[in-house]
Amino acid sequence: MGALLSGTINGLFLDDPQFAPLLARAEALGVPLYLHPGIPPQAVRDAYYSHLPHGLDQRLAMAGFGWHAETAVHVLRLVLSGTLDRYPRLQLIIGHMGETLPVMMARCDQVMPQAETQLPRTVSQTLRDQVYLTTSGIFTSPPLEAALATFGLDRILFSIDYPFAPNAPGKAFLDGLQMPPADLEKLAHGNADRVLKLVL
Repeated sequence: MGALLSGTINGLFLDDPQFAPLLARAEALGVPLYLHPGIPPQAVRDAYYSHLPHGLDQRLAMAGFGWHAETAVHVLRLVLSGTLDRYPRLQLIIGHMGETLPVMMARCDQVMPQAETQLPRTVSQTLRDQVYLTTSGIFTSPPLEAALATFGLDRILFSIDYPFAPNAPGKAFLDGLQMPPADLEKLAHGNADRVLKLVL
């Protein structure tokens, strides 16, 4: 199966050394860690998401954008700190069609090349090696096309986003996909069965 973490833990990301035992244990067990967004720290909310009308502060800070940016930063910190290189068999799962990372991978490689990072892999290669995406809450074709083009079908798991979004749009999205049956089976459940070891 695996474990799910929501946002930072006491204001810290998983690249902090105190989380090394958790990462080592997940790697040794061969189970993924699902990095779900969390409520941004108060200082972040104040600086980035405050003083908006109609209660939009919270929506922008969370599902409107902030959640996705925070999780992308979390994953990139794990890459750039060398944490994922220290645990090369560790697998992460992130939601929302990759939390903006599919459209930013080439940019990350461009502005943070290996000459700068001093890491054995490019940012994009590390992401493709150690990160899975779910579709949760993102049910339109362009984000899926970007995810397929950057991470590949074997790294994408179908998911709804309950209780944050209704289930019906997810089912309609899956039902409307024009994919070969074998590919659709992988996306719908085959990849999840494999990654989460749901089928013995």
